[in-house]
Amino acid sequence: MAAICSICGLPKDICVCGEIGKEQRRIRVRLDMKKWRRPVTIVEGLDESEMNLSNLARELKTYCACGGTAKNAQIILQGDHRERVKAVLIRMGYPEGNLEVQ
Repeated sequence: MAAICSICGLPKDICVCGEIGKEQRRIRVRLDMKKWRRPVTIVEGLDESEMNLSNLARELKTYCACGGTAKNAQIILQGDHRERVKAVLIRMGYPEGNLEVQ
């Protein structure tokens, strides 16, 4: 017998809770200037309970070829990588309408 999801009541192999969470989440990708006018890209609005932010930060750092970190429910990347981050998040299944790029 298949395990049942406690949230939606469907079997775990066809559970849609993760996809619904992605569709309802509002993600903000913005550019900020740090000390000495260094640009950093900040990704906010991701839920730490749904995914491992450090693994996502590692993927983004590899794709953008930059340094960065994941802390305080944010991913901080060194440099201006707003469009690249948006492309990666769309490829991961987040709807383009829910991504706010500033």
